Amino acid sequence: MNNKIIDSEKENLLETLKLRFEKNESRHKNIQWSEVEAKLKEHPNKLWSIHAMEITGGEPDVIGYDKLEDAFIFCDCSTESPKNRRSLCYDHKALELRKEHKPKNSAVTMAYEMGIELLDEEQYSYLQSLGNFDTKTSSWLKTPKNVREAGGAIFGDFRFGRVFYYHNSAESYYAARGFRGLLKV
Repeated sequence: MNNKIIDSEKENLLETLKLRFEKNESRHKNIQWSEVEAKLKEHPNKLWSIHAMEITGGEPDVIGYDKLEDAFIFCDCSTESPKNRRSLCYDHKALELRKEHKPKNSAVTMAYEMGIELLDEEQYSYLQSLGNFDTKTSSWLKTPKNVREAGGAIFGDFRFGRVFYYHNSAESYYAARGFRGLLKV
C-alpha cells in the first residue's frame, strides 16, 4: 500500500471524517471536532493510516479519548466488516501454512501495513456498545498468545441481540470475515 496522501485527498478525507463525526455524536460525547482535526494535522502519518482505513471500507470515526496518551481513538465503524479487508486468514504464519487456495493476505499483516491494530475482545465489546456492528459479517480479533500457539484465532460478530466470540483455525478465511482496526491519534 502506498503510504502517500496528496493534499486534495487530505482535504476530502478531513471533510468526510468531519461529516461522519457530526452525524454520529453518540460515539464521542464531549469531544470537539476542532480538537480532533488539530491532532490529525499534527500527525500526517496517522492521517495516512486513517485514509487507508477509509479506502478499504472501514468508515473510521472517533470512539473515545485516551487521557494517558493524550490521543483520540479512531476505529472502523462500518456497519459490516470492511469490504476490502475480507477473505483473509489471521496472520502471516497462517497464510504460509495454507497449502492451497491461499488468500491474498492476512488480517495481522494488512493491519500492520496500514499502521493500525486489530481490535481485542474488550475493544470490540466497547465498539458494539456504540451500535450493532457485524450483524451479517464477522471480524478477526487480536488473539491471545496461548490460543494462537494452539493454531487458533478469535473472531467476533453480533447476532441475536448480543456479541459472540468464536474461534477458528487461523488458516481459515471466509468472504464474510474481515477485520476492524483501531488507531490512536
